[in-house]
Amino acid sequence: MLRISATLLALLALTAAASAQVPTSGNIFFGYSYASAQVFSQDHNNLNGWNGSLEGKVFPWVGIVADISGHYGSDDVVVPCLPPGPCSTIRADASVYNVLFGPRVSASVGKIRPFAHALFGAGHVSTNGFNSDTSFATALGGGIDYRMFPVVGWRVQADYVQDRFFGDTQNNFRLSTGIVLHF
Repeated sequence: MLRISATLLALLALTAAASAQVPTSGNIFFGYSYASAQVFSQDHNNLNGWNGSLEGKVFPWVGIVADISGHYGSDDVVVPCLPPGPCSTIRADASVYNVLFGPRVSASVGKIRPFAHALFGAGHVSTNGFNSDTSFATALGGGIDYRMFPVVGWRVQADYVQDRFFGDTQNNFRLSTGIVLHF
């Protein structure tokens, strides 16, 4: 009987310790996203898409974030030609996806919660099946959550996103806004 009691007590203590490691709060975000990105040339292109994230709090002011985004756009690309013939242009479509992870710090001030994060992961670009590449990606940025109701808020977020597609470094800008659910 003593062994059973000791085993149950140890199991209860280990369960309590394990549950203390699980984040007790966080948020889920999903919304519209605009990106100014170098996809077709050295010029920046306007891309529209979506951005979503899941944050689990480790401490009240520090969380771990998983951030996923997709951006889409098109541009006229000049097809190389030999002289004296006229060069032609084609309409090329592009898709850019980023999957990023990292820490986020935040603090509540009334209904407003400003935050900053440093995210690291992978980016993937695909253009009409002509070219595609996957590379290391980073995002440095932050934003503001405005709590409208106890569990529902609105987020505005801006990020400097850097990818290294096709051996070149692309310095891009991403602006996202949408609904955030706090739990």
